[in-house]
Amino acid sequence: MAIKIEKKIKGYNVVKPEDKAASAAAPAVAPAASKEAPKAEIIQMHESLERPETLVGSTYKIKSPLFEHALYVTINDIVLNVGTPYEQRRPFEIFINSKNMDHFQWIVALTRILSAVFRKGGDVTFLVEEMKAVFDPRGGYFKAGGVYMPSIVAEIGAVIEQHMKMIGLIHDPEMDESTRKLVAEKRAAYEAVTSGKKAATATTEAAATESSTGFPPGATLCAKCNTQALVLMDGCQTCLNCGYSKCG
Repeated sequence: MAIKIEKKIKGYNVVKPEDKAASAAAPAVAPAASKEAPKAEIIQMHESLERPETLVGSTYKIKSPLFEHALYVTINDIVLNVGTPYEQRRPFEIFINSKNMDHFQWIVALTRILSAVFRKGGDVTFLVEEMKAVFDPRGGYFKAGGVYMPSIVAEIGAVIEQHMKMIGLIHDPEMDESTRKLVAEKRAAYEAVTSGKKAATATTEAAATESSTGFPPGATLCAKCNTQALVLMDGCQTCLNCGYSKCG
């Protein structure tokens, strides 16, 4: 059959029998390749990531004896790779609000710096330790449960740590069964000794302290967990909360 060529010939190639066989086998291979599952494009946190219209977040209340009014800390998260095995929540911005305007400048500065660090991406968990190491020259205070806070900035850091644990960015190592059993034995032994030595003139205030903190009265501050649960047992300071001991 004759084919009429109406366009100008710019080049030509001689087709060999083996080329025809290869071109015929090519369509049979193509469908097999198309069955491969497309690879997911993982979105990482970086500073050029645009803010979505809607973010999910949580608000935490801080009531400190250093302030007349409470602080409300709101942390908004961005959800990356929604609906995929790589789905992850990352803190994106933070807001702190209060009726107390005495410290408005440093609170606004702190929220802007923290939000900028969150948006930059990478490992932002270092902020927790940096903030919890800030001390107030006027002295710290004890939260409910006997946890010592050296400053209001440290408590904001503790709130950020709590939020990062909730979204899975920080994993709190659990106490192993042997340590938990040892702490329970130490606490039972200490309570047995102190109950035998209790004087009849024990004050009601000491009893109220024990019931509110959950630890025996007279316990001192633990340097590891910042909880007022350090007691003297067998000549060694032992924490009844985390199991820390100065004797190893």
